[in-house]
Amino acid sequence: MTNINPSPNPESQKSKQPTLLRCWGGAVLAGAIAWAAYNLTISIATTFASKPIQSDNVAVINISIATRTLVMGISALGTFVFAIAAVGLLALGIQLLIQSLLKPTEVNPQK
Repeated sequence: MTNINPSPNPESQKSKQPTLLRCWGGAVLAGAIAWAAYNLTISIATTFASKPIQSDNVAVINISIATRTLVMGISALGTFVFAIAAVGLLALGIQLLIQSLLKPTEVNPQK
């Protein structure tokens, strides 16, 4: 049988290595998405708080509460995921920066 996944080229492996620019660029992008999601979450919460459920039917009230809780939960989860991704990418960038500063420079002796 032939191998379906051939061994990757060293050049393609090198291009996929995390760099400081990629980490911090990704952190900025994830942070911007998290900020937008946070503003959306606040807007949704304000809208739900300003418009109470107007019904005497218990089933309608329960379904409305469940729907509002689900919408708020999904919005908050999206905010949290992107915020944690931004923090993680920022920390990875700091780690790469520290590693590059502590890495001993290799001196090639003259032949």
